[in-house]
Amino acid sequence: MFKTLLAGKKLELPDYLKILLWIGIVFITWTFMHGADHYLKMTKEVLGKYYNVRFFLIHHITAGGGALILGPLQFWDRIRNMGWKLHRIIGYLYLLAILSSSICAVVLASTSAYAVNWAYAFSLQVWATIWITATFIAWWAAVKGKFKLHKEWMVRSYLITLAFVVSGLLLKTPMVQSLGNFADISPTFFWLGWSIPLYLYEVVLSVKRRA
Repeated sequence: MFKTLLAGKKLELPDYLKILLWIGIVFITWTFMHGADHYLKMTKEVLGKYYNVRFFLIHHITAGGGALILGPLQFWDRIRNMGWKLHRIIGYLYLLAILSSSICAVVLASTSAYAVNWAYAFSLQVWATIWITATFIAWWAAVKGKFKLHKEWMVRSYLITLAFVVSGLLLKTPMVQSLGNFADISPTFFWLGWSIPLYLYEVVLSVKRRA
């Protein structure tokens, strides 16, 4: 794959920037997932409220990490121009990762999340539902041959995917933690993690359409 990828047209600055961005996302994903290593002990003492849904939790984190890593590869023109087969394979792997991770997210949001509070659980339920919906519309658009629409919804889907890392990292910063306890402030940052990026993306699309 990589031999074919690098063959032909010489790599240009945008290609190198995309490679660096992807490496950065891989590193951030690894760091984020590494922070959940203690859950692999699978004990009640470590898992706490997640113990009864521990397998859903592990699968949610693992599949979500896969989606984070696969996502950027779909937006690299060089890979897409290599042929529809590779792009479609990556796309279906991303779709499966989102589907499995989001289903687990719905289960977690409908069970263990209520141990925190209602607002926490509800914000996660809405988030997971929007995640599934955006990804489904992206898939549907591709099936119908509406590739411009497909690309736009794939961007939305990936922005929602990235929000899991963005909100998670923000909630670990001292400044955010000083605003209050986790149960009180986390729902706000869950909403912020996906709604603001989606709003900004809609602004970008609106400007492009009027240009």
